[in-house]
Amino acid sequence: MARREDVFSPGELAAQDRWGNPELWTEARIAQLIWDRIPEQLHARIEAAPFFFLATSDKEGRCDCSFKGGGPGLVKVLAPNRVAFPHFEARVKGNGAYMSLGNILVNPYASMLFIDFADGARLRINGRAAIHESGPVMELFPQAECVVVVDIELVAPSCSNNIPRLVPAV
Repeated sequence: MARREDVFSPGELAAQDRWGNPELWTEARIAQLIWDRIPEQLHARIEAAPFFFLATSDKEGRCDCSFKGGGPGLVKVLAPNRVAFPHFEARVKGNGAYMSLGNILVNPYASMLFIDFADGARLRINGRAAIHESGPVMELFPQAECVVVVDIELVAPSCSNNIPRLVPAV
């Protein structure tokens, strides 16, 4: 079983010690809430998600967070520890800034946040992203300009507290 020091960064540990309750993070709780892969029962839910939020940063650590939408099927679970999502041609579906892709080119660390506003479920996926412009993964998203594949390092569910219940516009 993992210890607190095995899964949290020095900054996270310091924040838990200063403002939180580090005693909460027993080995059993870590095993329950911090994973290195997506549990099988969540694969379909991730693939059905119509959107997610993607966080990246440049080589100096300046952050960017963007909304990634496209409807169900936007994200494919390739393996319990690997997911993929498309990047569509910016002239058609975006602003052309390429902020997320540009950041991934210089700093592969990325975080994906899934929120289901119907039931409040949240899931974070952190890992190392790579951009693919050819190969079998491109066949999963025929209209994509390129595909981002994330090799998962951490998966963390979160409670539904404070998530508003929203009604889809369409």
